Amino acid sequence: MTIISEHFDSETVEWRHVFDDTQTPRVDFEYSLLGYDLLSQRLDMLIKFAPDGHCRRHRHIASTMTVVLDGEQHLSEIQPDGTTKSIVRKKGEYALAPIDALMHDEWGGPEGGLLIYSMHAPNDVIFEYYDENLENPWSYTIQDFVRDWNSGEIYGWKSESSEAAAG
Repeated sequence: MTIISEHFDSETVEWRHVFDDTQTPRVDFEYSLLGYDLLSQRLDMLIKFAPDGHCRRHRHIASTMTVVLDGEQHLSEIQPDGTTKSIVRKKGEYALAPIDALMHDEWGGPEGGLLIYSMHAPNDVIFEYYDENLENPWSYTIQDFVRDWNSGEIYGWKSESSEAAAG
């Protein structure tokens, strides 16, 4: 088990900023890796959304425990019939998502949001990301996350080189 930070104090952890204003809605959040255990396929992290800043469109393949530490978490979850379900979680609220959760858009409230995620990925895959048209999914594993963190890269960001290698 590797612990990166023994605290989840947003003032003391290392943050990595993810920003893309070419997408609609605007991707704007920071994240910090707290720790991971490759053997047990666990990964814990913090997410800090800018006010109304969004994540990339994705779904959690890993079972994910979420606690809202500050602000709000907003989700627009795409249901199997194509409709959307809106979810708002406020400071102190807890949620547990199963393996293979539904695709969703996720963002902070008007004041942003600070969340802790604790994920268990029995098949090593944490997330599945989608392009702006909610198509062309690609998977992202715990191994990918740890590699990108250790090399200073931004997690899950599909670079031109990875697209060329995949295509």
